[in-house]
Amino acid sequence: MTDAVGSIDMPDAQDEAPDSKKTRKGGKRAKKGPLRRLALFYRQIVAELRKVVWPTRNQLTSYTTAVIIFVVVMIGLITLIDYGLSNAAKYVFG
Repeated sequence: MTDAVGSIDMPDAQDEAPDSKKTRKGGKRAKKGPLRRLALFYRQIVAELRKVVWPTRNQLTSYTTAVIIFVVVMIGLITLIDYGLSNAAKYVFG
């Protein structure tokens, strides 16, 4: 029975190749010290932050306004539900 990868009985060709290469322990990180790795990490952070598309002041203002309005509406909704449930509990349990 064969499929796209191969059969269960016959291993793939890449699995049959002998391991003649020695693998380095740790890869590229083993060569660098911890301070160099930390510096590389911060350089990569700065490079990624440069790729970010930052919103304009108008977009930021409209997004912030929308979030504040949504939060106020949700607070009001939850307050009404809580008030209703507390009155219902007082009615049922005296």
